[in-house]
Amino acid sequence: MASSSPRTVEEIFKDYDSRRSAIVRALTYDVDDFYSQCDPDKENLCLYGYPNEAWEVALPAEEVPSELPEPALGINFARDGMNRKDWLSLVAVHSDCWLLSVAFYFGARLNRNERKRLFSMMNDLPTVFEVVSGRKPVKEKSTLESGSKSQNSTKRSIDGQPRSNPKLADESYEDDEEEQGDTFCGSCGGGYNSDEFWIGCDNCERWYHGKCVKITPAKAEMIKVYKCPSCQKKARQ
Repeated sequence: MASSSPRTVEEIFKDYDSRRSAIVRALTYDVDDFYSQCDPDKENLCLYGYPNEAWEVALPAEEVPSELPEPALGINFARDGMNRKDWLSLVAVHSDCWLLSVAFYFGARLNRNERKRLFSMMNDLPTVFEVVSGRKPVKEKSTLESGSKSQNSTKRSIDGQPRSNPKLADESYEDDEEEQGDTFCGSCGGGYNSDEFWIGCDNCERWYHGKCVKITPAKAEMIKVYKCPSCQKKARQ
């Protein structure tokens, strides 16, 4: 193993977090570019995330065994044979597996307690699959003011039921704080924080930190139907 390889729990987690951020970006903000690069007519392709937070669709390493565990092979072959969202979710699941394998490849020399701490740190972040698929929506809050005029106070969840914006929900219900914590930003992948403003996309139904999509609470009040940057980009094509 190269001397520059991460060795401590903190170094390995930083490597994991950076690679994960790169893959999340490939499957969300850069999804159209990623999709176009996964041409089914090309050879076996893999999605790589790098420690510098860059991503790449490329052929697998030629050396056997490779320097690091390799991502899922041939993700491009299934692209046109599946629903786009399902295909992206499949790539996300395989990417989660790869990220874990790389982290624990580096962590093979850690002791038992260090491995547990590493996994705990990794597990505090949403998986790539959770971010891409929009899983774990905020539960409906019956205390939401019915007279609210904000279009961002209520969104439609996957099952068709209303769900409330975490920021606009009745904050007296502290029991729901843990469930709100299961909401993740579709941009940065960060978890819910009651001190931050959030906005939900009316098109893809993902939630975003207002700061990540450059939307303030005042600006949100003026928006009748909000589309996130990814959906806006698709609409222009």
